Amino acid sequence: MVSFQWIDLENGPRCLLATCSIAEQDPTAIHFVDWDELATFKTQKRMNEHLSARWLLGVALKEWGIVDFSHLVVSRTDKRAPFLQAIQGLWIQPTLPSISISHSQTLACVALIEHGWAVGIDAEPLSRPPAPTVFDMMARGEELNRLRSGELDALWAWTSKEAIQKAARQGMHLNPRDIVIPVANCKNEIPIANSIFQLKNLTNEEYQISLAWGVDVHPIRGPEDDLLDATREAMESGEDWSVGCSTIRKNV
Repeated sequence: MVSFQWIDLENGPRCLLATCSIAEQDPTAIHFVDWDELATFKTQKRMNEHLSARWLLGVALKEWGIVDFSHLVVSRTDKRAPFLQAIQGLWIQPTLPSISISHSQTLACVALIEHGWAVGIDAEPLSRPPAPTVFDMMARGEELNRLRSGELDALWAWTSKEAIQKAARQGMHLNPRDIVIPVANCKNEIPIANSIFQLKNLTNEEYQISLAWGVDVHPIRGPEDDLLDATREAMESGEDWSVGCSTIRKNV
């Protein structure tokens, strides 16, 4: 069973959270399976997590309004952040939502946010808060003191920092101790480099779920995006943009 939640975010970007229970799936029936990654998994549990999350992504895209995604794939940045793109060689630039994927124990989550924004989602069971022994890996200084005193909820901090790491598309390349969670009466803005992220608590009865989002100041681009943009600019300039084009020269 899939649960959908349209999220009302500050600044108004369209955002969807989809969740489902992790279960065995038929990989041949799932469009977004990463077969190379699937082959590296040693346990059925890990396979079920990947397949359930990728199946959920397809369901969430249909809820979003993208009915035909046969031309789309999930790619990864050099820091393994997942993103949607058109299959290379099709030479199209569809406007696609940014995505984030998470799974923990029995729950899979997918977050979609409209183009021009970045999003991160993370979930952990309420029954499994981080142990005090890892607090100094999560925080430093005053924030560490807040964790140790209980002023800052450890599980909320853990999932929030992971969600921001995902929204920044850096994963563990972004030190969690460099992410400072604001106190309750502070403005909900977390600066990371030249980005500003915000947090939202989406906790349900069993899981702590944290959503992070912000303006996408570093949109992901591929070689085809650059070439298509350059071609479009040349055509709109009114100049003879065919000069120097190897394809046209060969057809003369």
